[in-house]
Amino acid sequence: MRRHRKFIILLLLMPGLTRAAQGHLDSGNTAWMLTSTALVLLMIPGLAMFYAGLVRTKNVIGTMMHSFMAMGIMTILWMAVGYSMSFGSNILGGWVGWNPHYFFLSGIDHSILEQGIPEYVFAMFQGKFAIITPALIAGAFAERISFRAYWLFIALWSILVYNPLCHWVWAKDGFLANMGALGAIDFAGGTVVHISAGVSGLVAAIFIGARRVYHNKPFPPSNLTMTMIGAGLLWVGWFGFNAGSSISSSLQTAQALTMTQVAAAAGAITWMIVESWHQGKATALGFASGILAGLVAITPAAGVVKPWGAALLGALAAVICYLAILLKTKFGYDDSLDAFGVHGIGGIVGALFLSFLVRDSWMQQAAIAAGGHWSVWNQFAVQVVAVLVAIIYAAGMTFILLFLINKVVPLRVSIEEEMAGLDHSFHGEHGYGMLNPS
Repeated sequence: MRRHRKFIILLLLMPGLTRAAQGHLDSGNTAWMLTSTALVLLMIPGLAMFYAGLVRTKNVIGTMMHSFMAMGIMTILWMAVGYSMSFGSNILGGWVGWNPHYFFLSGIDHSILEQGIPEYVFAMFQGKFAIITPALIAGAFAERISFRAYWLFIALWSILVYNPLCHWVWAKDGFLANMGALGAIDFAGGTVVHISAGVSGLVAAIFIGARRVYHNKPFPPSNLTMTMIGAGLLWVGWFGFNAGSSISSSLQTAQALTMTQVAAAAGAITWMIVESWHQGKATALGFASGILAGLVAITPAAGVVKPWGAALLGALAAVICYLAILLKTKFGYDDSLDAFGVHGIGGIVGALFLSFLVRDSWMQQAAIAAGGHWSVWNQFAVQVVAVLVAIIYAAGMTFILLFLINKVVPLRVSIEEEMAGLDHSFHGEHGYGMLNPS
């Protein structure tokens, strides 16, 4: 009797335990989602290393700070309003969502989702996506943006661009999520993350202007070793990015993980073959670029295609992204680290061509939902709409934000600051110790 009394008292003193029992906490799903959340966070320092190795030595710390600053700013904004705007119920005609319980994550202390994971875990998992997306944009205007203007831009961009797009595609009542039989398929962020970041990066690169000594010739990487390590970390972290988006530890998780590996490998090998044919040599940077092209393309499709489809998407993205980067020189815009050429183009390739590679089980589900009147062309039309919405909205809002911010805080650094380098001008540090910045 005394033992039972102690147990009852323990339950009364620990309401989270009772809620967990009622919500059927699944320890397996929770463990995997905790791991996936950590893996996605690992992508941020991976991205920082990837980008920093590509810029000149005088801009290494400044470039890495673009990624790390996003970790700080986006986390606070996501906790405060981002999660609510993204996954709350429709307000303002469905432009964004809102849930007072999500405001500062104040009402989810004991919430267990239907997948058996604490809502805190889901909120933090999605928060990592909100961190890496604006960090990707920074690659487009590396080496020439004011640090103060940068953090102001990514803060406003996350609220006015990322959160609405996230709501439209991933929230239960988002209009793109409910378009057609299957909705706009974006398993892990091809539209929400990569297209929005790539297109916004392109707009920013054009708006801010080219580096003053650019002359349509890319600068050689200052530390290719760092870039390769960064690419490897991104590849590892992408398993959490894609496989974690199943929000479970299930068959679909295994499928998404496998497709991620296959697409990355296909992208890397294809890029190397194309580069060897076109330039006569297969470079390490080309291999790393192919990895990213394949990973970006499979992101929206990881849970819905088979291995051969993943390989095809990875290879196709590598070819098209390679051509897009070549065109950059002809058009004369300075997308410093190819944010648009890889992420924007790769995201578009994956989001559109997955329509023709959907596995049979998804086709059957779509046919049932559509009452038998469904084809891959129906899904392709939905994907086209989603891609166009992401491109137009991200481009338009990014231009407006850049225009307004530039009136308050100049976006472009001065000639003196650019020549001295962002490391010295904004941080008073150098990335390589005793080495003189070049």
